[in-house]
Amino acid sequence: MKAWSLLGNSQKLDGGAMFGNAPKAMWEKWVDVDDLNRIDLACRALLVDGIHGKRVLFETGVGAFFEPKLRERYGIQESSHVLLEELARIGLSDADIDVVVLSHLHFDHAGGLLASWAEGQPPRLLFPNARFVVGSEHWQRAQDPHPRDRASFIPELNALLAESGRLELVAGDFTPALGESVRFHHSDGHTPGLMLAEIRGEHGSVVFCADLIPGRAWVHLPITMGYDRNAELVIDEKKAFLADMLARDVMLFFTHDAEMAVSKISRDDKGRYTTTHDQANWLAYSL
Repeated sequence: MKAWSLLGNSQKLDGGAMFGNAPKAMWEKWVDVDDLNRIDLACRALLVDGIHGKRVLFETGVGAFFEPKLRERYGIQESSHVLLEELARIGLSDADIDVVVLSHLHFDHAGGLLASWAEGQPPRLLFPNARFVVGSEHWQRAQDPHPRDRASFIPELNALLAESGRLELVAGDFTPALGESVRFHHSDGHTPGLMLAEIRGEHGSVVFCADLIPGRAWVHLPITMGYDRNAELVIDEKKAFLADMLARDVMLFFTHDAEMAVSKISRDDKGRYTTTHDQANWLAYSL
C-alpha cells in the first residue's frame, strides 16, 4: 500500500471553541492564535492506494462548496477546491477514486464531496465512480440532527448520497468494500456513530482519528472541543482508544492539525500521552 496526506482546504476557528474548557493561558502555548482568537486548522484527507485492490480516500475536507458569505463565516481560507488540486498534483482526479470513507458527515469532513460553489448552480456530487462508506448510526443522525449540531450538516449532501446508489452503510467493524484491511473503531462522544478507520498495512498500521483526536494537542486526555456532544464520553473513549493504539504501535493520522499529519504516541513519566515521530506529510508512504 502507498499513502498520501492531502489537504482538503483549511480553516481558522475560535481557539476557545476548539479547546473546550481548557483556559487560553494553556492552549495558546500549543498553537498560534490571531487577533480574532482564531487558530489554524487543516482539513486533511488520507489517500491509500492498494486497499483490497482499491484506491481509497479517507474524508474529503471542507472543500469549496460554501457561498462566499458562509466561507468567510466559517473561516475557510481558500476559494478553490484544494483537494482536487492536491489529487491533480499526484496525477489523479476525483474520478480515479474507488471508495470514499467518511468518519462522519459534518461539513468540514464531507464538504469536499461537492463541487465548488457557483452562483445559481445547485450542489453537485463529485467522485462519480466511488462508493461512499458511512456509519449507519451516524447516517441516521444526519437525517434528523439535534439542534446543537444541525448547522454542521449539509442537507443537500444527504440526498445526493442517497440518490447516488453508491452509499454503503457500516454497522460493524468491517465493510464489504474494504475487506479486512480496514477496521472501524466507533465513537459517540463527538457525534453519534463516528467511525475511525484503522488501515492495516504490511509495514504498519495507521488510524484516521477524525474528531475524536483532531490533532496532537488533543492527545492529552482532558482536552476536548466545545463542539463535542459529550466531553466526558470523549475522554473515556480517548483513554481506551489510545491505550489500544499504543499497545499495538498504531500511528495516528490527524485531520485538523495545522502542522503535522501523522504521529506515533508514547507516555511520559507522569503517564500523560504525548506524540513522537511527527510527520508533516506523507507522499507515497509505504504502509
